[in-house]
Amino acid sequence: MFINKSADNKNNICGKNISRFRKEIKISQRELADRLQLIGLDVDKNAVQRIESGQRFVTDIEIIAFRKVLNKSFEELLENN
Repeated sequence: MFINKSADNKNNICGKNISRFRKEIKISQRELADRLQLIGLDVDKNAVQRIESGQRFVTDIEIIAFRKVLNKSFEELLENN
């Protein structure tokens, strides 16, 4: 049987890292969504909240956008500690 969740039963492994990096630069989820929209990714504050909490899957296009906005590497976003 194929399991499509992380070891902690979340739909992504980057959400907790996105949350941590967002808090490091002291911006809100709405501000992060606004910055993502400025580079062409159509997400809102609710989508950011669901990604950070692991309730939502993240596409490769979204990971690229998060990398640009948060100024982090793919490895940093996908690190699974």
